[in-house]
Amino acid sequence: MAKSTVQYICSSCGAKVPQMLGRCPVCGEWGTIEENVVQPLAAKRPMGLHDTPNAQLLQDITVEHDARIDMHSVELNRVLGGGLVPGSLVLLGGEPGIGKSTLALQVLMQMGEAKTLYASGEESTRQLKLRAERLAGTPDNLYIMAETHLETILEQVRTIQPQVVVIDSIQTIATEASESTIGSLSQVRECATRILQFAKETNIPFLIVGHINKEGSLAGPKVLEHIVDTVLQFEGDQHYMYRMLRSQKNRFGSTSELGIFEMREDGLREVVNPSELLLSTNREGLSGIAIAGAIEGVRPLLIEVQALVSSAAYGTPQRSSMGFDGRRLNMLLAVMEKRVGFKLLQKDVFLNIAGGLRVNDPAIDLSVMAAVLSSNMDMPLDSGP
Repeated sequence: MAKSTVQYICSSCGAKVPQMLGRCPVCGEWGTIEENVVQPLAAKRPMGLHDTPNAQLLQDITVEHDARIDMHSVELNRVLGGGLVPGSLVLLGGEPGIGKSTLALQVLMQMGEAKTLYASGEESTRQLKLRAERLAGTPDNLYIMAETHLETILEQVRTIQPQVVVIDSIQTIATEASESTIGSLSQVRECATRILQFAKETNIPFLIVGHINKEGSLAGPKVLEHIVDTVLQFEGDQHYMYRMLRSQKNRFGSTSELGIFEMREDGLREVVNPSELLLSTNREGLSGIAIAGAIEGVRPLLIEVQALVSSAAYGTPQRSSMGFDGRRLNMLLAVMEKRVGFKLLQKDVFLNIAGGLRVNDPAIDLSVMAAVLSSNMDMPLDSGP
């Protein structure tokens, strides 16, 4: 009989090495090599993912288009592409404390008459109850369980038959199919694969919460992102009250949509008109401020660009940007110096997108250059038409 083998895999880049090392030879990170026990492949094909082992003609396959599940959240439905697809597996990732668990619990509480299940491996049922009371609601059809054993969670799903299941988080769940420790690469991969098979078999959608590593990417070097159907990134600055929900991967919709929430004491509030929050009201007469128009998906946004230009105090000029690509900023500064003649080589340039928003739309390049020149000449831009 085939025996289990041990592999040494970097948790940062996913590279395999022959032995335990202190530093990964591929990505250069220290302390990221993990020991993973690989189980032999079962002789039986796992059921649930495929209806038949035989090949079929594409024209002979019949498909029933199930209606998407309304999550009762305009922003979340927009990012998902119109709602949650039955039988799909959605991964929600973000920085610690950004509000992933709050968003997941609040969405289930807003679903009204729909039967839902929230399985937490990080909090007790009493802690979940206290958080639900803070969010001002105790729905009748929301089931709560504190469990880290995957087989127990799936058994409860078979018994309850909920419309939506949330697992918080995937790094705290373990399955009997893997002998590795909880949170290891093998456990995360095996748990995600089994959840995917179960979701396709029962047509029940799952939303799993994932952790972020120190580089800001989802933990488990792209393993989770390849397995799941949709990857949602919940981001924002801890010093701001606004949170942005983006889709990095979506098999059932667009990845260019943006959802905006406001973190409050009683939970997350959806922002219908984000331009009101992203623009300051006391910018009249101030230099270094420009207003840009950008498109996120199909939503137009008015964004405030703030720039500060000063003489380099330490000899080497600094280039710093928040919410805007630093390499693109350097390119725009080089264009202004080469083509327009503005001498910015010996000056520090600091750029910030107000509200903690990160923008990749090249349409704001003109506003960035206008804000930089306004600060360099200490002349406010005309706010009129």
